[in-house]
Amino acid sequence: MIAALLPLLSPVLDKLVGLIPDPAAAAKAKAEAVQMMMDMAAKADAAQLEVNKVEAGSSSMFVAGWRPFVGWVCAAGCAWNWIGLPMGVFIAAAIGHKLDLRPADLSEMLPLLLGLLGMGGLRTFEKTQGVAR
Repeated sequence: MIAALLPLLSPVLDKLVGLIPDPAAAAKAKAEAVQMMMDMAAKADAAQLEVNKVEAGSSSMFVAGWRPFVGWVCAAGCAWNWIGLPMGVFIAAAIGHKLDLRPADLSEMLPLLLGLLGMGGLRTFEKTQGVAR
């Protein structure tokens, strides 16, 4: 959650720091604020990692099985759009049939898949701030 907000908070932080007349004090305040946001994001990530460990270690299918299920559903949607649909249309056309198949709507599925894969905005924010870990 915090990681997704970091890129949005950066322009607000720049405006607030711009109100400080002393350039050295402004730079120090910005560095402290960025560090504080990074620390908050790291704490949130660590807390989520602990939740993930507990969920993964559970023997209940309803606790440990939802992430793999959602991952497989997203993978099936991607496979349909980029492999199944084109091949199906091609094969049908090759044997003389016209198929009017619609691709899956990935506009809601891809953000979910990218979130499950951990491809949120934190790394982008870190790169803009010059943080290399």
